[in-house]
Amino acid sequence: MEKERYDNSKITRNLSQIKHKIIVLSGKGGVGKSTISVNLALTLSGKKYKIGLLDSDLHGPSIPKMLGIEEGRPEATDTGFNPVALSPYLKVMSIGFLLQDRDSPIIWRGPLKMGAIKQFIGDCNWGELDYLIIDLPPGTGDEPLSIAQLIPNCDGTVIVTTPQDVAILDARKSVVFAKEVNVPVIGIIENMSGFTCPHCGVQLDLFSRGGGQKASEELGVPFLGSIPFELEMVRFGDEGKPYIHFKHDSETAKLMDGIVDRIKKSVGEK
Repeated sequence: MEKERYDNSKITRNLSQIKHKIIVLSGKGGVGKSTISVNLALTLSGKKYKIGLLDSDLHGPSIPKMLGIEEGRPEATDTGFNPVALSPYLKVMSIGFLLQDRDSPIIWRGPLKMGAIKQFIGDCNWGELDYLIIDLPPGTGDEPLSIAQLIPNCDGTVIVTTPQDVAILDARKSVVFAKEVNVPVIGIIENMSGFTCPHCGVQLDLFSRGGGQKASEELGVPFLGSIPFELEMVRFGDEGKPYIHFKHDSETAKLMDGIVDRIKKSVGEK
């Protein structure tokens, strides 16, 4: 599909039915951004909010695997296609659902990626949503720029980092990027912040600690909270079991509740 021939009014119509649009962004890979996106969506949908989760990482879609819905397929309709429904409150769309071979790479330049993202927003029958959470690939390239252009009334971005200096450096770039494209910064989440040994109970700072909060203070943006590194979360993700769903009484689930409350307050939701 040629870029200029796409009917952008479909995007406008779909977005008009979505109350809040939130981008999840990271300056580098490996910080657990998709894990945070999934857990934000699960936490909100668990509170009976209607949620759409858009996996816009075209080169490395991981959300279908993390949610255990790799075999899901969007349903074609006369008006577009229906996203994959995980529950009555959570719909998911990812290019991972459309790949015949999971090992095949997506080798696309910018215009093709822009076209795919337009279709994911405009041709997908999201319906009425309380929140659309958009999981972006790492960095500040084509996909983040495309989303910023397509959703000018975005509520803001949540930036995910880990505590070590190299990750914080990229998180700072993400904050500057968001400001330059006029996307509000809802706040920073520090992921993999501390690890409690399951054998002796000693807390270890595997990747240091506190860097995310320090960066938020220096950049003048809110700090949303810290999430510890948990071996069980890694295992659950590999098995396609949503951690927050199966471990809703865990410390991580409680911390995510607090982060979600801060995000809701930021976007004006009670």
